[in-house]
Amino acid sequence: MSANVIDVDDPADPRLDDFRDLNSVDRRPDLPTGKGLVIAEGVLVVQRMLVSRFAPRAMLGTDRRLTELAADLDGVAAPYYRVTAEVMADVVGFHLNRGVLASASRPPELSVPQVLDGAHTIAVLEGVNDHENLGAIFRNAAGLNVDAIVFGSGCADPLYRRAVRVSMGHALLVPYAWAADWPQDLELLRDNGFRLLAMTPDPAARTLADAMADVVDQRLAVLVGAEGPGLSERAMRASDMRVRIPMSRGTDSLNVATAAALAFYERARLAS
Repeated sequence: MSANVIDVDDPADPRLDDFRDLNSVDRRPDLPTGKGLVIAEGVLVVQRMLVSRFAPRAMLGTDRRLTELAADLDGVAAPYYRVTAEVMADVVGFHLNRGVLASASRPPELSVPQVLDGAHTIAVLEGVNDHENLGAIFRNAAGLNVDAIVFGSGCADPLYRRAVRVSMGHALLVPYAWAADWPQDLELLRDNGFRLLAMTPDPAARTLADAMADVVDQRLAVLVGAEGPGLSERAMRASDMRVRIPMSRGTDSLNVATAAALAFYERARLAS
């Protein structure tokens, strides 16, 4: 096996510090205010980290997971610290069923112009501050042909461990950027030929299917907002169209990740 495997039996070994106290409020290694590391959890997510721009600096896992990752680790220089499940639980602070973790330093952030380059469909998020919703949006974007994500104000950290896990590692693969000037940067999207569709429960808005049919051959940005308040009025005014998903049984709206997935699907369906 060509992986750089190091057996460790002491949970206090400082070489394992990248993975220590993952549930600790003030000591977590994935907090931007601390080490600011990116943590991949589980075989599939580690595999996606290995082919992303987030180069792993260390891995911690059981022998079983090492066997499953053997082909992926060929030529990878980062150490794989092989431990028992008991040692791993002592290090991370809980029993980890997925059996393997990888850590990476955060690379420089991409800019909005960088993620727009070559993109045909993007998602724009404002106020999406729930990590599970954020992770689900990345997973939906990857599966439904969305090229990039742009973050406006009030969004959660897409590299938080829960967001990466829920995204199934796609938060490491789908390009994203933070708007430097929100919502003024929406003009940058328009200058690059994007039509801006703002998702809203407003019954006066156009239906999603009707609006999507008008932009089949155009570059498109789908704007979604926070659970509850939705997009700000400033973001809505900056959009080209306000669109809604028709609802029934007195339901006013869907979960933001679900609503985004429907928009992504309708876009992909019409483009195919």
